[in-house]
Amino acid sequence: MARTSSTVKERDAYQCGECGWTSPKWVGRCGECNTWGSVGERGVKLTQVASVVPSTRAVPISQVSVDEAKRVSTGIGELDRVLGGGLVPGAVVLLAGEPGVGKSTLLLAAAAKWASSGRSVLYVTGEESAAQVRLRAERTGAVSSDLYLAAETDLGTILGHVEQVVPSLMVVDSVQTIGTPEADGSPGGVSQVREVTAALVRVAKRRALPVIIVGHVTKDGTVAGPRTMEHLVDVVLNFEGDRHSGFRLVRASKNRFGPADEVGCFEMAERGIVEVPDPSGLFLSQAGEPQPGTCVAVTLEGRRPLLAEFQALVAPVAFETPARRVTNGVDGARVALILAVLQRKAHVKLGHHDVYVSTVGGARVCDPTADLAIAVAVASAVVDRNFPQRLLALGEIGLAGDLRRVPALERRLAEAARLGFELAIVPAGSRDTSVPLPKLGRLKVVEVATVAEALATLDLRRHE
Repeated sequence: MARTSSTVKERDAYQCGECGWTSPKWVGRCGECNTWGSVGERGVKLTQVASVVPSTRAVPISQVSVDEAKRVSTGIGELDRVLGGGLVPGAVVLLAGEPGVGKSTLLLAAAAKWASSGRSVLYVTGEESAAQVRLRAERTGAVSSDLYLAAETDLGTILGHVEQVVPSLMVVDSVQTIGTPEADGSPGGVSQVREVTAALVRVAKRRALPVIIVGHVTKDGTVAGPRTMEHLVDVVLNFEGDRHSGFRLVRASKNRFGPADEVGCFEMAERGIVEVPDPSGLFLSQAGEPQPGTCVAVTLEGRRPLLAEFQALVAPVAFETPARRVTNGVDGARVALILAVLQRKAHVKLGHHDVYVSTVGGARVCDPTADLAIAVAVASAVVDRNFPQRLLALGEIGLAGDLRRVPALERRLAEAARLGFELAIVPAGSRDTSVPLPKLGRLKVVEVATVAEALATLDLRRHE
């Protein structure tokens, strides 16, 4: 084997303790993650790597077999949806979420489903004992003879379990509890997490073994640990949900083997976590007739249309106290903008009224196409009038009171028609005329250009 000569040069450098970014001189703020006070001195070797004659030749991509990369279903349809159809052999998946959201419960159920088909699974827990995991498995019905448990926190011992069990799937819960003497610091530190993740990736690729890693999140909801960890893995999933609500969302933010905008829906029940293939009804009130101060919009979570109901309450201000603006489930700054447009462009008087806006079912809505639904709900609350039909309103509101086009309108309208809605107010020009509208049943679509025109259509304008 031929090698060229190599040279090694040593110099002092400075490295960020959070993300690993290096700099030739000390700086107070990291240039990559913008963290203050995280850059410290560190010796770095700059090596000119020798070239090596490869043992196998590179081949044209057309001659590479795809049989070794066929997906395998996890047995949980909503998780397969987010993954792009299942787990790819050798893929490394990072699942992150807040404490208590249900990460371990979901992965234990997935591991039991996988093992129920006769394939061995190694479930490594660094936060619980094997007996504690068994108790949860008994409660959720996730006991299988091919599901192996290992309560370990040493990386070398975990790799030894892989040699003994020879699993077809491995779950590591969580990466912040695993340590190795090959890296500096304590388990959970930047160097330890980076080294452990890199080792698990190497094992996954060498053995064509799918590996699912549980990760923690920081206070602002981002994945804890070095940013390089997200670059090392193939798929990054975020498990989201309000601890006061049983509804959960699994959202992909990175996926090398499928779409990165899919969302899986689950619900926490007494016997574990349950799939919700049709979640639209969870965010609608159960009232038989439309009520004053309510309106529905169709939001898009990834590629999935979800109906969200907005409720508004408008009450006169007592005495000379300032008017209050209270929101729940929606952005308060966005609601303030909508209220300003209603007063200035649609002449809805709200200056001496408290305004409360909330979503139903604990949903958090960030889709700007829900602006018009919020505006209609507030205007309806002002006049205290309900609608004769089940109403749907879509459209992003501009500062000039105009309504902007709604993407994927046909998909949203089809979902509303399926659930029996009768009237949809949408921005003019949103329809793609080259694409025929789906069968909408009784749903009537009315196009408007401005917020004032939408309120006039519903007879909600110029109320004091």
